[in-house]
Amino acid sequence: MNWTIALPEIVLAVCGLLILVIGVLRKQDPTQLCGMLTLGAFLVAGMLVLTRPGGTGFYGQFTVDSFAVLTKLLILIGAAFSLMLSFDDNRKQGIARFEYPVLILFATVGMMGMVSATSLMTLYVALELQSLALYVLAAFARDDVRSSEAGLKYFVLGALASGLLLYGISLVYGFSGTMDFGALAHALASPGQASPGLVVGVVFVIAGLAFKISAAPFHMWTPDVYQGAPTPVTTFFATAPKVAAMALFLRVMAGPFGHLLASWQLVIEIISIVSMVLGAFAAIGQTNVKRLMAYSSIGHMGYALIGLAVGTQLGVRGVLVYLIVYIFMSAGTWACIIAMRRQGLAVEKIEDLAGLARTDPGLAMAFAIFMFSMAGIPPLAGFFGKLYVFLAAVHSGMWTIAIIGVLTSVVGSYYYLRIVKVMYFDTPAPAFDRRPSMIGFVAAVAGLFTLFFFLFPGPLVAAAGTAASALFG
Repeated sequence: MNWTIALPEIVLAVCGLLILVIGVLRKQDPTQLCGMLTLGAFLVAGMLVLTRPGGTGFYGQFTVDSFAVLTKLLILIGAAFSLMLSFDDNRKQGIARFEYPVLILFATVGMMGMVSATSLMTLYVALELQSLALYVLAAFARDDVRSSEAGLKYFVLGALASGLLLYGISLVYGFSGTMDFGALAHALASPGQASPGLVVGVVFVIAGLAFKISAAPFHMWTPDVYQGAPTPVTTFFATAPKVAAMALFLRVMAGPFGHLLASWQLVIEIISIVSMVLGAFAAIGQTNVKRLMAYSSIGHMGYALIGLAVGTQLGVRGVLVYLIVYIFMSAGTWACIIAMRRQGLAVEKIEDLAGLARTDPGLAMAFAIFMFSMAGIPPLAGFFGKLYVFLAAVHSGMWTIAIIGVLTSVVGSYYYLRIVKVMYFDTPAPAFDRRPSMIGFVAAVAGLFTLFFFLFPGPLVAAAGTAASALFG
């Protein structure tokens, strides 16, 4: 059975149970201790991911290859950054409870299981483990009406998406007779063998997975949940789960359904274009920075989907480079948003950033770096993320989607640059409170990565290429 193949996930799950027991039994407030133990568990899991040999286990339902290794490391980085940013903010909001890091940890276990799944059943179980933890996290500030509403909306719409996914899986199983990715790929080696019912099943699977990455038109939950959930929870939503869902999307579409590219390529193209257009235009009128970033994330997933729509190894490499860049610039942006506190209260309006360059030059510079990067301005990391997916599209002759991507990038630049303009040219608002060192640390690490990515893209692009080649066998 080779259970050791899932050792990082097993270690994380056991640590989660132990931390839960410690939290219940400890007499003093266990929140800080549980948070630090969870960070330690992430570090151990990361070392195990890097050092464990690859292979397949659990009767072919779980695999570890270079694709899984890269995406698991990104998930752990995103989860660790999110947890670091939550320590001080949760305490100030009065929601610092030991259950928080435990929920983050179990969601991470589910995400790591998702990217290693090689069976539709493993995929669904891991996805639901992640989703259940995320529903609770969205409503974690239970005395806040907005947070409760965010949790309820996410749960109702998430259950609908899970139903669509499960229906798609049942159709695929019914028409093919197997849930195993390898067996599906073999059975569908000749696209003419795919029955119309199976193709319909694939479309339902795409719909369920598109919801998880908040791609339009399955994005309905994103703005309300991003705005209503506690900001550290939103940070988590915007980082690790996005990478996990996109990695799962890549594995499912490139693996078992890779031979059906002609059947699903247009669907992915449409989702990508609609996401880019919606992300570019819907964010323009936003005044709440969390809501603006929700539409921004929809747009970014649209850009990443260009690589999947291409359906080649080059396209998948482009998506992986985009995810590497995205996890750092997204975590950094949210660190800056969490630092927006005035007299102990969180502020979320774009106008609250007025004149920040004069009251807090360091925070303004970090925010500006992330905004320029998200706009795709060279030589920042965001430019290279978009460059690699656009290159893959052009290489495959998909000029239309590449041109739409470039045009929506130009439109999207408006609202990113508006934030920079407000920070540097508007009349200063009162200064923000002194920010905790943990927020400064995450913003600094993410900022340095985003700023100096152009000096060392080679190893990361090569790692993304190796991971993509593993996906295509």
